[in-house]
Amino acid sequence: MEEKDKTSRSADIGKNKSDDQYYSENDAAQDDLKSMENKADQSSTEGEENNDSPESEVDELKNKLEKAEDKIKELNDQYVRSHAELDNFKRRTKKEVSDFKKYAVESLVKQLLPIFDNLERAVFSAESSGESESCQITQGIKMTLKEIERVFDQFSIKPIEAAGEKFDPAYHMAVGQEERDDVEDNTVVNQFQKGYMLHDRLIRPAMVTVAKSGQHNNKEEKAEEPEKNNDNQE
Repeated sequence: MEEKDKTSRSADIGKNKSDDQYYSENDAAQDDLKSMENKADQSSTEGEENNDSPESEVDELKNKLEKAEDKIKELNDQYVRSHAELDNFKRRTKKEVSDFKKYAVESLVKQLLPIFDNLERAVFSAESSGESESCQITQGIKMTLKEIERVFDQFSIKPIEAAGEKFDPAYHMAVGQEERDDVEDNTVVNQFQKGYMLHDRLIRPAMVTVAKSGQHNNKEEKAEEPEKNNDNQE
């Protein structure tokens, strides 16, 4: 009997050991299955992420490209404007330098013109009195005038021809009117002072008198005579 009990006990112990081993192996298998499922889920998630990432990278690159193109356009516009401003500055500076060279003597000429006028008046006075040929001073003045005229010509200083020309307020300054029937109205008949040009710039206008037809006064007098006659008859 004791041997049977021992045998049954041994069988129960072996059975219990086999059951424990079964359950432990079953648990290990389930754990392995869960681990594999988790790995599968992770790999699928990573696959989805990898599928999305190229599109996001392309969009990001497109945005960067658009920003770079906008920046290039902005820089190109700045370059074009800067280049245009530089060209304008060069042209303006060149014109200013050219004008300075052309008109640098303007203030000096304005100071010399009254002296030149007085020398011309002295020669005119001597010629009017008949002493110009015999007077050495007059001959010296004439030589001085010729030298001054040569210098004027060298610097493109030209007198304005006014006598016999139509009155032009841009170049002539009228100081009086003279009744004349032999010339047209607004014609310069006398020149009291010469005008001068420095290149294309007026230095001094010519002082002149302008013709005014006397026919206008005759018509006015004739128009006034009937009125006077009518007044006398009344």
